Amino acid sequence: MTDAPTPDQPTPAESTTTAPSTTDEEFQALLRGLRVWDTPLPSFDPDPGKAPAEPLPLFRQWLREAAEAGVAEPHTMSLATADATGVPNVRTVMLHGADRRGWHFASHRDSAKGRELAARPYAALGFYWPAVARQIRVRGTVAPAGPEESAADLHHRSTGALAAGLVGRQSEVLEAYEDLVQASEAAWERARREPDAPVPSWTLYLLRAEEVEFFQGDARRRHLRLRYRLDGGHWVRELLWP
Repeated sequence: MTDAPTPDQPTPAESTTTAPSTTDEEFQALLRGLRVWDTPLPSFDPDPGKAPAEPLPLFRQWLREAAEAGVAEPHTMSLATADATGVPNVRTVMLHGADRRGWHFASHRDSAKGRELAARPYAALGFYWPAVARQIRVRGTVAPAGPEESAADLHHRSTGALAAGLVGRQSEVLEAYEDLVQASEAAWERARREPDAPVPSWTLYLLRAEEVEFFQGDARRRHLRLRYRLDGGHWVRELLWP
């Protein structure tokens, strides 16, 4: 009788499915061989007579131009937060809106990001659209919207979004994938049956920008950076060295 494999000994099936390893040199060669911005890039004039006095109109324009350029999911963004001890965290989420109140995103208030925002109500957003060599960085304070607006945000979305919200337990440890499958199936059935099913933990957050930076890439690395900085209730525009 042969011994059963110990936890640190892969089974034959595991051994046959292991991906080939990559050496440090091979990985560095891969990185050095990657190219960016190999297509004609748009121009951008930061002159005060051409750039708007506030960042919101320019943000909306750039997002629309990214979509028109074929960027997939241009409304996805990186959201950076920090916990009570200052340790940072980042993830990709979806933009739900942008108006004079701020940039909108949503999550469960008992999720990791919800707990971090409760402890430190400050966040940063990052958008990157490689097809047009543009990125936008947004920083500011974050506050939750009211329960009615939060519920409306969720119920205006898809059945799948509601089902995911009903599953909840975001960022908790999952003991087995089958547990998720079962919970998801039940949530989908309820979402179809009750399109207005409540999810009390779902929260819409509004980031009130204090600083917004627009970055236009340049093939010769003469990147253009235009920063809007809130000062005394008014926006100050300034260029930054790349």
